[in-house]
Amino acid sequence: MRAVRYTAYAEPPEVVDVPEPTCPPDGVVVRVEATGVCRSDWHAWKGHDPVPLPMVPGHELAGAVSEVGPEVVGWSVGDRVTVPFVVGCGRCGWCRDGESQVCPDQQQPGFTYDGSWAELVVVPRAAANLVRLPDAVDAVTAATLGCRYATAFRALHTHGRVRPDQWVAVHGCGGVGLSAVQIARALGAHVVAVDPGADARALAAELGAHVVVDPSTVRDPAAHVRDVTGGGVHVSLDAVGSPAAASASVAGLRPRGRHVQVGLLLGEAARSAIPMDLVVARELEVLGSHGMPAAGYPAMLDLIALGTLDPRRLVRRVVDLAEGPAELAALDDPSAAVGITVLRP
Repeated sequence: MRAVRYTAYAEPPEVVDVPEPTCPPDGVVVRVEATGVCRSDWHAWKGHDPVPLPMVPGHELAGAVSEVGPEVVGWSVGDRVTVPFVVGCGRCGWCRDGESQVCPDQQQPGFTYDGSWAELVVVPRAAANLVRLPDAVDAVTAATLGCRYATAFRALHTHGRVRPDQWVAVHGCGGVGLSAVQIARALGAHVVAVDPGADARALAAELGAHVVVDPSTVRDPAAHVRDVTGGGVHVSLDAVGSPAAASASVAGLRPRGRHVQVGLLLGEAARSAIPMDLVVARELEVLGSHGMPAAGYPAMLDLIALGTLDPRRLVRRVVDLAEGPAELAALDDPSAAVGITVLRP
């Protein structure tokens, strides 16, 4: 089958022919119809988040089941599916409680085994990880969900506990940040979008952000957020993954506010300081968000099928799998990656 693969960190990926995957007894093989280009793929390719080599990237996918393992019940060839980027073991206490996103024995396509930038991809332990797609949700839309959109949904809905008329700040308006802007607006919140890129700010405004802020033009972005929201936001996300954004996100909260860390903080940045003096004085909550389990998808998919959420508006490019290497390299410039790009194998 055709796949995009890299054999060394930061070396140009190539479109190559590789053997078709073997279907596990408890899993399925999915014929990929669409797969997202995510900054997490870039981190892995650069070696910031080391993966076994060689590797086929891709963890946001949608397609149809093409083969079913002998132990699988309830799934058939032709079923339209997607899958979270965290594939849980299905056996541990966290998986049994519907919290497979923190499974200690998790796998991740594109990170622990070959991913979805290919014609076929394996999904092990189908009973715990497959998500059935409604007829109203097409493959390109579904390919935006597995990492960025689902993570943003859970960050705001579950962790942030956003309510109508509250203020939400989104620091970083890439794929996950723009997803958060749209979801926060659908939840009835007022949104401040913070990003140095003019195109990203314009798209955030198009998606309903009430205030857009260029952090490079204000002396103190956190103070500016507090000023424009009358004392600070109720919920704030670092959706890009940087020490500066994380600190500003916390500092822009009103007392009893909630910071959700969504963007990856890797290497030295993983030990970056959160202003804990403010956390204590204002009784703030600091939370992490690591995707969403398969059990959480139906609520989000129902809102998409109803048109309350429209992730397809975030898609800016749909291109052939052959353009995957160039799309991955383009993420070297974060400001150039506005909206979501989807590959079609």
